[in-house]
Amino acid sequence: MAGLIRTHHGVTPTVAASAFIAETAVVIGDVVIGEQASIWYGCVLRGDDNTIRVGARTNIQDGTIVHINHEREGAAGTKTFIGSDVTIGHMALIHACTLEDGCFIGMRACVMDGVVVESGAMVAAGALVTPGKRVKRGELWAGSPAKLMRTLTDAELKYFGYTAQHYAELAASYLNP
Repeated sequence: MAGLIRTHHGVTPTVAASAFIAETAVVIGDVVIGEQASIWYGCVLRGDDNTIRVGARTNIQDGTIVHINHEREGAAGTKTFIGSDVTIGHMALIHACTLEDGCFIGMRACVMDGVVVESGAMVAAGALVTPGKRVKRGELWAGSPAKLMRTLTDAELKYFGYTAQHYAELAASYLNP
């Protein structure tokens, strides 16, 4: 483990021993990062006022910001849950939403409060998914604001698994040079 791991209000992030946290990443507060996950250069995961969870083998690529909504009771979309085997492209903004296992978020995408991206769904590079939307399994959403563009191909869905595995292997090479 590298990066800046910072306690906030007495809560220290929990990072699995097999996870890779790049030296310039910052992880703050109520954050749990799963086995073989990777948090790349320049990322910020700021669980200073609510919960962030990152599943196993998920890769959060360079420059991505993951944050929460400070409201704790009665507000939909306050915590950020990122499942296992998720790929989040460079410079994405992930805010108080749920990314289910095996979904794919493109570079510079913005996924806002209360959004659910289901397993096997994709948010395209540069997309803006506005609050409360649901990106369903097998769908590709793109645009600003994002909307359903088309159904994903079998080859695209297969690529999601390849990408998650590739980044888990790449992260391991950083842990054991």
